[in-house]
Amino acid sequence: MEEHFVWVTTRRLRPGTLEEFERAWRPASPPRGLHRSYAYWSEDGQEVTGVSFWESREACDAWRDSEAEAQRREAMAPYVVEEREGFYRGRELALPQG
Repeated sequence: MEEHFVWVTTRRLRPGTLEEFERAWRPASPPRGLHRSYAYWSEDGQEVTGVSFWESREACDAWRDSEAEAQRREAMAPYVVEEREGFYRGRELALPQG
């Protein structure tokens, strides 16, 4: 079964700033080693969870330590009230057929 390397970040936003935050959130170019990413937001637009899938822990760490990521975080900072993040390893769950 294929193992995935996943970085999950949840941010609570200042009210009414989701649109501005989304513009600041997108990197200028795709990070090396990033396979795909998803964003999920609450109905009120005040919480956003990003889930990104990486080729390895090292690829994710290299992005997190990069100047491009530092600039991206600086651009997001005016809209963020709170941030939580974690790196995980896992795999797809096989669901029973039925």
